[in-house]
Amino acid sequence: MIVRMAAKRMSRAPKPFDVEAFLASAGLSRRVTQLAAGTVVFAQGAAAHTVFYIQDGTVKLSVLSAAGKEAVVAMLGPGEFFGEGCLAGQTRRMGSATAITATTVLRIAKREMLRKLHEQHELSDFFIAHVLARNIRIEEDLVDQLFNSSEKRLARTLLLLARYGKHETAQRTLPKLSQETLAEMVGTTRSRVNYFMNKFRKLGFIEYNGGVKINNSLLSVVLHD
Repeated sequence: MIVRMAAKRMSRAPKPFDVEAFLASAGLSRRVTQLAAGTVVFAQGAAAHTVFYIQDGTVKLSVLSAAGKEAVVAMLGPGEFFGEGCLAGQTRRMGSATAITATTVLRIAKREMLRKLHEQHELSDFFIAHVLARNIRIEEDLVDQLFNSSEKRLARTLLLLARYGKHETAQRTLPKLSQETLAEMVGTTRSRVNYFMNKFRKLGFIEYNGGVKINNSLLSVVLHD
């Protein structure tokens, strides 16, 4: 009897919110766009009036200083939004977004996204959770830059790019990234990245097989004090 009651309660449990299915059926003013690797989605300083959702591929968010130095802020993958600053009153893009691999994105008009966030509580909850998770990751990146060695920062960056810990989206082979891009993300030089990548390969933490395959053992570098 207890087992039957528990099973009945489980059958009534709400299903996880399927954001892609919602975006496909919600009647939003949206457009699916296929981007080749290297395509600039939006440039720093451009007008901000669109939110983007990644269906497939990888997008780099970066900021260019007045002196012309680029800093990589984040690398985003499937299931992530970007460009959401326009919803909070941002009229100009604070940085640039560039497709690193062949990428498919949904473009959603700001006014439509705001309307649906007010009308659809499930979408609103999902979106808030996404923004909070992004803020937490940015804080962790800052702590990483302040207190950890470049070797540990590189290992953490590779694990994040592999979406380690997200079982439903884990990808063991990374999209093709130059060592210059990794150096920008980690905050070190290309020569240091090259040195540590060779070290990780010799220790069996990563493999080269047309791309960079990340093994679970790489986590030991991040956990080691």
